[in-house]
Amino acid sequence: MHKLVIRNANLVDGTGAAARMADIAIDASGRVAEIGPEVGPGLEEIDAGGRLVTPGWVDVHTHYDGQATWDPELSPSSWHGVTTTVFGNCGVGFAPARAEQRDWLIQLMEGVEDIPGAALAEGIDWQWESFPEYLDSLERMPRVMDIATQVPHGAVRAYVMGDRGARNEAATPDDLERMAAIVEEGVRAGALGFSSSRTKLHLALDGEPVPGTFAGAEEMIALGRAVAIAGGGVVEVASDIGLGGLEGDFGADIDWMRTLATDHGLMVTYALTQADRNPEQWRELLELSSAPIAGPGRVLAQVAGRPGGLLLGWETSLHPFKMHPTYLGLADLEVQARLDELAKPEVRAAILAEETGFTGRFNYDIAHGMHKMYPLGAEPDYEPDGAQCIEALAAAAGVSPYAYCYDAMCADGGRGLIYFPLTDYSQRSHNPIFERLNHHGAFLSLSDGGAHCRLICDASAPTYLLTHWTRDRTRGPKLRLEDAVRMQTRDTAEIYGLSDRGTLEVGKKGDLNVIDYDALRLDAPRMVYDLPTGAPRLLQGVHGYVATVVSGEVTWRDGVPTGARPGVLVRGRR
Repeated sequence: MHKLVIRNANLVDGTGAAARMADIAIDASGRVAEIGPEVGPGLEEIDAGGRLVTPGWVDVHTHYDGQATWDPELSPSSWHGVTTTVFGNCGVGFAPARAEQRDWLIQLMEGVEDIPGAALAEGIDWQWESFPEYLDSLERMPRVMDIATQVPHGAVRAYVMGDRGARNEAATPDDLERMAAIVEEGVRAGALGFSSSRTKLHLALDGEPVPGTFAGAEEMIALGRAVAIAGGGVVEVASDIGLGGLEGDFGADIDWMRTLATDHGLMVTYALTQADRNPEQWRELLELSSAPIAGPGRVLAQVAGRPGGLLLGWETSLHPFKMHPTYLGLADLEVQARLDELAKPEVRAAILAEETGFTGRFNYDIAHGMHKMYPLGAEPDYEPDGAQCIEALAAAAGVSPYAYCYDAMCADGGRGLIYFPLTDYSQRSHNPIFERLNHHGAFLSLSDGGAHCRLICDASAPTYLLTHWTRDRTRGPKLRLEDAVRMQTRDTAEIYGLSDRGTLEVGKKGDLNVIDYDALRLDAPRMVYDLPTGAPRLLQGVHGYVATVVSGEVTWRDGVPTGARPGVLVRGRR
């Protein structure tokens, strides 16, 4: 008698093989015991009725470092079929942490990942100082999915170097030795690797770049070597690549990345995006990074499944009118009171008559980039036609683009959202995502689940890969369903050394999704106020997941949690 049997599945098993009809049996150990036309009976059975059955999604770029300490459901990723998530990315996290550094780490995370600091301060119950103690704390909570993490450069640097590390001063030989010891200790305790940030966009609330942003090759190689000494893993790097060319000095960084991959057998990953100013540069950088390397190591680009898009609205962190004087006078009102004021004709007229107080190149685009802003609407379109931008729509309506934008944000009771594809959607070049997803030197990543709560809502990326890229796309080629499944199951699992999962094969972990593929759809994102202290975050609902299973236990049925919490902390490579 099997623990769970899924019958009549249209099985896409994660290997890339063609879909086939099969039954899937999971035994008491939580592993796949049998796949075939007629497996034996199960204590629990689900008749998929010909619906799509896939491995559970393995999302390797999230920021649940704090949320994982209080939220066993890890929403919204669990809504979207994720059964394993990896956080500790971009060099930020909460361990190691001295008691006097906790507030500093919170403001670092809030500045870099836009996670409300008040929610983190209220939600985190600090039961650790060292990184192994942090893992022990995570392990104590049952949850709906498996979790894994990495050692963050920012926390390590601050722990060892104090204010010198926080200010990005050069590390001494003694600093390097002590930091390497912490990284080695963390990987031996179960971390999947080490992460760092090399982008100038990642700033703490105090305006300082993430510790390690300007670390030299000696420091990066020393800390990467510590990962290798402890057993191997991933070195993950947030980068400026595509956000304006070589501002992050990628030309120099690629040397130490390739050294770590070649000499130490590590998987080194970096974020790659397309910038409007140089929309073809990503090709050169990708070819440079993915040139053949001797041995098992590789350098791989993390690429997103949809443009890195900001959501602008009256409730979000940014919008075109945020620095208009009249708006500033309303900004501290309670949400509904502010929306009521903004709906008044006299307030609208006053704001539209004013000039923005925004300065700087990035903020100029937020205030004036109507040629690249799109009303998101009830059925979100993340690959919109240029004719649907606010500038074009306003011209057709005979109004100014600012007035059109204002009114679009006032739609739906003041909760209308404007989609601003910041990266990977240059109007001077075709959408690069399809080509990059199929490149041997890149892999699907950057969902940022749990992060950018008030400006970005991309934790739904695993669902979007199916709905848009295999079914709904009209503006270019589509992905094979089997390839889209493989990209976010076997491929992501293997990169992080989690080869016990990612495919539905006998002996592999019994994590899977039963999906009504034809009915699968995303809602428009909404701002909700459900974090600790009532802090806000954008969430995006989904329809079409019939069931999600972790280790043979059904955790979600038709979008409703079952109460089962079989998820565990994954310690180390498999």
